[in-house]
Amino acid sequence: MDINNIQESDIPTTAEELAAYEAKFPKVQKTIDDKMAEERQKFIDKQPSDKEMEEKIVEHLRQIYDPELPVNIYDLGLVYNIECWTNEVSMLKMCKITMTLTSATCSFSQVIVDLVKSIVSRQSGLENIDVDIVFDPPWGQDKMTDDAKLAMGLL
Repeated sequence: MDINNIQESDIPTTAEELAAYEAKFPKVQKTIDDKMAEERQKFIDKQPSDKEMEEKIVEHLRQIYDPELPVNIYDLGLVYNIECWTNEVSMLKMCKITMTLTSATCSFSQVIVDLVKSIVSRQSGLENIDVDIVFDPPWGQDKMTDDAKLAMGLL
């Protein structure tokens, strides 16, 4: 019997014929489900862990400079928290970045937020970044890294 050319007479009519048919031609749906599960697992195995994604986000944040200062926003201390997790549907990472600005009246606030959100387009395995701007605690020079302080002549 040619599986691509099944005739009406090929269709099993008894339990024995059905058992013989299923032994010869395994259920296609099970094969498809197994293959999908296998491919899904391969995809998941290639994805970075939440911690690895957070580290990659930090690398990207260190490439975004405050438009008014010669220091990147991460070393400047504007980023308070980065939290990443896996979207259970897409299996891609979602991240929430809690950050502040040097001032509540920062005229470049939307530019900075847009630059942070644009990391999604440059980082594979990342589906979305939500940016939460907070002003408590307020930003101060104490939040800067030593490298940032050095770049600004504060050390």
